[in-house]
Amino acid sequence: MSKIGFYIALPLLYFISILPFSLFYLLSDLLYLLIYKVVGYREKVVYENLKNSFPEKSHKELKEIEEQFFHYLCDLVLETLKTLTISKKEALRRCAFNENAIAIFKQLNDEKKSCILVMGHFGNWEWAGSSFSLLNSQQLYVIYHPLSNKYFDTLMYNMRSRFGTKLYAMKDTMREMIRNRHEINATAFIADQTPSPEGAYWTTFLNQDTPVFWGTEKIAQKLNYPVLYATVNRKKRGYYEVNVEYLVKNPKDTNEGEISELHTRKLEKDIIAQPEIWLWSHRRWKYKRTLTIQN
Repeated sequence: MSKIGFYIALPLLYFISILPFSLFYLLSDLLYLLIYKVVGYREKVVYENLKNSFPEKSHKELKEIEEQFFHYLCDLVLETLKTLTISKKEALRRCAFNENAIAIFKQLNDEKKSCILVMGHFGNWEWAGSSFSLLNSQQLYVIYHPLSNKYFDTLMYNMRSRFGTKLYAMKDTMREMIRNRHEINATAFIADQTPSPEGAYWTTFLNQDTPVFWGTEKIAQKLNYPVLYATVNRKKRGYYEVNVEYLVKNPKDTNEGEISELHTRKLEKDIIAQPEIWLWSHRRWKYKRTLTIQN
């Protein structure tokens, strides 16, 4: 999209963002009808991912999850736009950290310990980042892929940083974390993206061979930051609760692959419990494991 196109679209995006929630979710319902019932956006990708992940489920069960996912995807897209204008009070009301999560981050801050926070594209990770920065004392850094369109990239950066969150471009993560090692902070890794198959950690995830980024584990071991896993559960439409638990307190003491396996198993458990709020439209399994046969 050109610069002119972006600035034409911008007022519409802000208009959607300021809609009251009743109209906001009505618009989401209309968007669902358009992208799923009319356009069929990535319907084949979603169904194939579901079928391979849940081979025990019937066609009817898979289609029910598919429909629920597309309803949720539309909510998620518009909820992300809502971060343009949402108030601090409303942000905390809509995405709360439970007492256990608050206690863990308070303890880490009191002990002057930085940490690594691992999560997936599960629930509203965007709202979770905003609430973290409003509730906790640590500086939150989120790792992200800059968008190719510089105008939308700036818009997304500003949305994510409204309440104090800071961002690392993925390629700069290690350098920036080392640079900020004297600060008490939390760095959030979205760990279910698809890495290049060469050099990835391979495991079985949702019944399929799956490559996982080594970065989360390798950086945790190098800096010896405690590794925590965050779950963003949807309690009902438009409301979320974040829970956090320790995966590893001393990464230097772990074996190769241990941290990667732990956060992958946690995410898998979350997805099985609430499959409709994971990002099934992502081509997570576009690569296949290459097996080396030895004589």
